[in-house]
Amino acid sequence: MRLLSLPGLYFSYQMPNKLQKFADFETFQNCFSFHFHQIESGFPLRGNWRNGYFKNEGPIVLELGCGRGEYTVGLAKANPGKNYIGVDIKGNRIWTGAKFALDNGLNNVGFIRCRIDGIQHCFDAGEVDEIWITFPDPQPQKPRERKRLTNPRFLERYWQFLKPGGIVHLKTDNTGFYEYTMEVIAQEQLPLYFHTDNLYKNCPAGREELITIKTYYEDLFTKKGEDIKYVCFGLRG
Repeated sequence: MRLLSLPGLYFSYQMPNKLQKFADFETFQNCFSFHFHQIESGFPLRGNWRNGYFKNEGPIVLELGCGRGEYTVGLAKANPGKNYIGVDIKGNRIWTGAKFALDNGLNNVGFIRCRIDGIQHCFDAGEVDEIWITFPDPQPQKPRERKRLTNPRFLERYWQFLKPGGIVHLKTDNTGFYEYTMEVIAQEQLPLYFHTDNLYKNCPAGREELITIKTYYEDLFTKKGEDIKYVCFGLRG
């Protein structure tokens, strides 16, 4: 038995192997897969997430590169009036957060297994209210700059479905990635609402969830004494 711990909730279960997780994923009612060969037919819930899945008119918030879904689930528990969707290519990672949400009756949570460079095909224009990018691979090598999740080519994808005035949040331990994102925001002349290179010393008043809800990597980095960087910005109108 293994204890699964996500923000504020705990339960024990028999950890399945990777193949069993993939099999489970296909049966979980809060999990969806989207592959590039499906682009022409379209993602079934595109434009219909509120009525077709969540059954409410609450805001929709994405976490891109959600991993095991700790942040997606933590935000959903803290904000029951909002709807949360975690996105990752690894179905066996998503399994953890998806099972936790199912076992704890979190109906404001969903997960999509897909590549983030195809995420614009999963949502209609203006359908998403907020985006979270939590501890992404910083892709430090210069030739891999186009793979950074705050690269302009990715921001263009997000713009296709983020509502006017919608917000993008970034949390990272990587100084280079933080500085790169700040440069992109300046170059693209995007609205910058807040930024800090030490979130735990400069957390905005009333936004305690920024430091109380942690991903696996955030917990790991903070225990090592790493400073957590945070940026909150918008996209072009």
